[in-house]
Amino acid sequence: MHKIAHATLHPLHSLNLLSQAEITALTSTRPDLYKLFRDCALAILNTDSDKDDAEQIFADYEDFHIELVPQPRGLKLEVYNAPRQSFVDGVMIRGIQDHLFAALRDIVYTDYKILGGGRRVPRTSEALTDNVFRILRNAGVVRPDVPPNTVVCWGGHAIPREEYDYAKSVGYELGLRGLDIVTGCGIGAMKGPMKGAAVGHAKQQIRDGRYIGISEPGIITSESPNAIVNKLVIMPDIEKRLEAFVRLAHGVVIFPGGVGTVEEVFYLLSILVHPDNQRAIPVIFAGPESSRTYFTALDRFLRLCLGDDVSSHYQIVIGAPDVIGRRLRAAVDMIHATRRESQDAYYFNWKLHIDEMLQHPFVPTHSNMAALNLDPSLPRHELAAQLRAAFSGIVAGNVKAFGIRQVAEHGPYKLHGDPRLMSAIDDLLRILVREKRMKFGQGEGVYQPCYELV
Repeated sequence: MHKIAHATLHPLHSLNLLSQAEITALTSTRPDLYKLFRDCALAILNTDSDKDDAEQIFADYEDFHIELVPQPRGLKLEVYNAPRQSFVDGVMIRGIQDHLFAALRDIVYTDYKILGGGRRVPRTSEALTDNVFRILRNAGVVRPDVPPNTVVCWGGHAIPREEYDYAKSVGYELGLRGLDIVTGCGIGAMKGPMKGAAVGHAKQQIRDGRYIGISEPGIITSESPNAIVNKLVIMPDIEKRLEAFVRLAHGVVIFPGGVGTVEEVFYLLSILVHPDNQRAIPVIFAGPESSRTYFTALDRFLRLCLGDDVSSHYQIVIGAPDVIGRRLRAAVDMIHATRRESQDAYYFNWKLHIDEMLQHPFVPTHSNMAALNLDPSLPRHELAAQLRAAFSGIVAGNVKAFGIRQVAEHGPYKLHGDPRLMSAIDDLLRILVREKRMKFGQGEGVYQPCYELV
């Protein structure tokens, strides 16, 4: 394993000034805050790794250490035993160095300004949305001088080359049309659109293209930020991360992925099918010809869970990246005109209704997973929210350190529900396993389920 024994880092441009109290907290009085930053820093430095097991990554770099050194003009970081792939000729890649200080900025801001040093947790829906906005504003992501042009791209981080190249082609078509990219900031279907858009922007001589990556501490280790990201934001939890995506989105493209992508789909559909939201966000499921069976299965599953008319909230496009570019450019132009006429904000969709059940963190303990109400008689938006939580738990059991420990200690999560719905979930998960879209164990390459359907 290749490591860099020591490096000294100074902020480039992503770190707001820290007070002495904030620096002291990180270095001495708040070990929990320091550990959070240390773990996120390791994930960032582990960029482009093909490993997605958080526990294994932490074990491999058990001797990784990062120190915050106060100075009269701010602070510097001393890094020890860092992953070598973040360096070129012994010097850290500038984009990754910027990501480190962006993580520090967001962790400190969230703790002091949003949570009041860990003393308070906002509970109302309005307060939670306001906090999402404030974190994005502090990171320089929401800007009043930018017209609607952000396309959120979701999809798997472990995908075959053909799907990666396709995602890059779609990003290229979006970039040619002046659209910026927002993703979960990892590799695969998150890196591909950014890479393609960067070429499209360059051809159009767009020098201020934005490649926004939004992560959170629970997932960042298994989806380390790629170095194309020029605006990295670390949200405090998965729910605020998902809300940030949909509040920023002027369009959404969903590429093939695993259970994490299915979780995102249910989160989005819970919002789109809610009676208080009308055609809020244009959504396209997109993939090459080789992924046709994937989207056929996903479409069938969504119809079975939420009714046939759920398909009116998305389009499926196989191939034809240029078609996706034209459709999203037209949709974004329509959003621009509508929001200008109604005097709504271009940069943040305040009017979108998001239920509190989607905003409060879902902790995937065995009792919480077993208590999910997977009942088809629920209102569609509530069932979609319950299904989102179920898939969130499976994601945790697959790749998040907390979930992996839970499953190791107590066995697989148990999901209870309507037999027909359980059968449909099982069918979809088997397809994801067969197509190797789930994390596989070592050695024989056999999938080790973190769940049981009861």
